[in-house]
Amino acid sequence: MEFRHLGRSGLKVSEISYGNWLTHGSQVEEDAAKQCVQAALDEGITTFDTADVYAATKAEEVLGRALKGVRRESLEIFTKVYWPTGPGQNDRGLSRKHITESINGSLRRLQTDYVDLYQAHRFDYETPLEETLKTFDDLVRQGKVLYVGVSEWNADQIAQALKIADEMGFDRIVSNQPQYSMLWRVIEGEIVPLSEKEGIGQIVWSPIGQGVLTGKYLPGQRPPEGSRATDGSGGSAMIARFMNDDVLTRVQELKPIAADLGLSMAQLAVAWVLQNPNVSSAIVGASRPEQVRDNVKAAGVKLDADVLKRIDDVLGSVVERDPAKTQSPSTRP
Repeated sequence: MEFRHLGRSGLKVSEISYGNWLTHGSQVEEDAAKQCVQAALDEGITTFDTADVYAATKAEEVLGRALKGVRRESLEIFTKVYWPTGPGQNDRGLSRKHITESINGSLRRLQTDYVDLYQAHRFDYETPLEETLKTFDDLVRQGKVLYVGVSEWNADQIAQALKIADEMGFDRIVSNQPQYSMLWRVIEGEIVPLSEKEGIGQIVWSPIGQGVLTGKYLPGQRPPEGSRATDGSGGSAMIARFMNDDVLTRVQELKPIAADLGLSMAQLAVAWVLQNPNVSSAIVGASRPEQVRDNVKAAGVKLDADVLKRIDDVLGSVVERDPAKTQSPSTRP
């Protein structure tokens, strides 16, 4: 495993991190989840990403139990706040009330006194940004949070937060967690240039395009049973944008490129996002330990310019680049 700084901060994170969205507490039984976490630790992964909303808070509980007994100082544990975690009007968003209650719940479920990174899971249009940033800053002062970040904020929102933090003396955002893959490059036009200038690192999710970039989905054929595309708990909705024959046909044409490099398709996809120097870590998920062991082999892989051009030529117009695709709900869900 190799390590990178999280943005311009002094915190180092594993180049590949382990995430448990759509797996722990929902798709994957707890014993299997613990085996995946152990495989991640065995492979040198030290960075673990979750969120209060995953599996209706169960994912944090499973991760907390799976990491119990591991030296806390050897880990970087990340979680998030925004989406609903209860039925009340204040069980969501980025108000002082919800953030304060959410971090306390997350720490209890994760069985830790602090999280290394606390992330605003979306932008909250219903809360003054000063209130959100002041609350995050208070959590840093209290020692419950070491660093603060955001997820799926657009460039204007990030710039606004940085300006307020500088004016009011708050801790600055050090990270952004966007979707990023060969197929989904919406951060490249605006967010990456801003982040490079301001010292923000990307912790990217879905580097394998919800599994599409493994090549297991074939054009003109039904998705394999038990795959993400058949998952009714949320996975199938996310993958739907890629499930058309044009995308799937072009993905099949990536197989010779991976083969020439001695990589699996998943390794090629993860290695591709890590070529971007603004990416601090790529999050991988797994339902089986062997998936973790396969994905980590992308760490340290260098793709030369000719390979990157071949990939671009194959994917062509199916790549999504529109910065406007980075969106948060206009009202709290």
